[in-house]
Amino acid sequence: MPRVRILHTTEYQYALPVRLTEHRLMMRPRDSHDLRLLDATLWITPPGARTRWAHDVFGNSVCFLDWRGASTKTLRIVSALDLQHYPVLADLPIDPSAETYPFRYAGDEYPDLSRLIEPHHPDPDRKVEGWARRFLKPAGNTPTRELLIAMTEAIKSDFTYEARESKGTHAPLHTLAERRGACRDFAVLMMEAARSLGFAARFVSGYLYDEALVDSVDPMVGGGSTHAWCAVYLPGAGWVEYDPTNGLIAGRNLIRVSMAREPHQATPLSGGYIGRADDFRSMRVEVEVTVGDPPTPEEQALRAVRREAAREAEARAVGARPAEAQPAGAALVPEAPEEPLEVVADRAPSPSAQRELDLSRPLEVDVEPS
Repeated sequence: MPRVRILHTTEYQYALPVRLTEHRLMMRPRDSHDLRLLDATLWITPPGARTRWAHDVFGNSVCFLDWRGASTKTLRIVSALDLQHYPVLADLPIDPSAETYPFRYAGDEYPDLSRLIEPHHPDPDRKVEGWARRFLKPAGNTPTRELLIAMTEAIKSDFTYEARESKGTHAPLHTLAERRGACRDFAVLMMEAARSLGFAARFVSGYLYDEALVDSVDPMVGGGSTHAWCAVYLPGAGWVEYDPTNGLIAGRNLIRVSMAREPHQATPLSGGYIGRADDFRSMRVEVEVTVGDPPTPEEQALRAVRREAAREAEARAVGARPAEAQPAGAALVPEAPEEPLEVVADRAPSPSAQRELDLSRPLEVDVEPS
């Protein structure tokens, strides 16, 4: 079972100092039988943010950051996770009553599932439902597992993936008509298709990492990205996860962070600033995944800062200017901080977390020359 560490860096640059409003973070996974959270740490620049933790209506862990009017030209949030991943099998047993479609949810489960069964987007001509019914056998019942696998694989094979930096999710009718979209669009299309057939479905946000890292013997570092997929409730098997973007069922390389009824309820990072619209310069994102026995989160953060310092030194040497913006999902690296990083939050309350952090002072970072 892989030991996985994830270093997720998000950085915003502004032309002039802006005042940050309250930010909302959903970056801490829920400890479960298939995902053991060993440690979780946040580093925030600028330091001094007041933090508040809460559980949302779905039980997700949410962190609120409030700088109380502080101004800055750089906002950097670095999340380091240390996880033991126990991926569930794709062929979990389904209750005999639900092995074929159609079936009914049990009476004591239906009240809790009902809002997740209702379609959430207008479909006046029932086009989404018509697309979903393509996967039913023309006569007799359809094996439930085969139905959902076919739907997942059809989106992978028949639709074109396009990363999209802009906010929001396309409506299922738009995705169905255009036959293209981002991972969150494909997740919503499959959710609505499943709901149109009476399945309970929900949105899942988390991380996807390189499948080649899963079975590595020695520690390996590879690419990763924020990702979205969906889960469908099957009696006996429970919530089974489907990734239509990649055609995965209960994928070994999917790390679940949050679950919600709709995508906007599971946004990893949201917030704003007070200033001019043209003060915003760029947003940069990097997700690095280590499978094996990697360094501590502090060492990972230092490594990222030093790597960026070397990149900037090289750019200065050739007279180049670092790029200000990159498309979402690109392999990006945080710039060397103008001020110390601060450990502000989140040690997982696991007995296996042996590390003690001094939260009373900023974490000083020494940037080595190249």
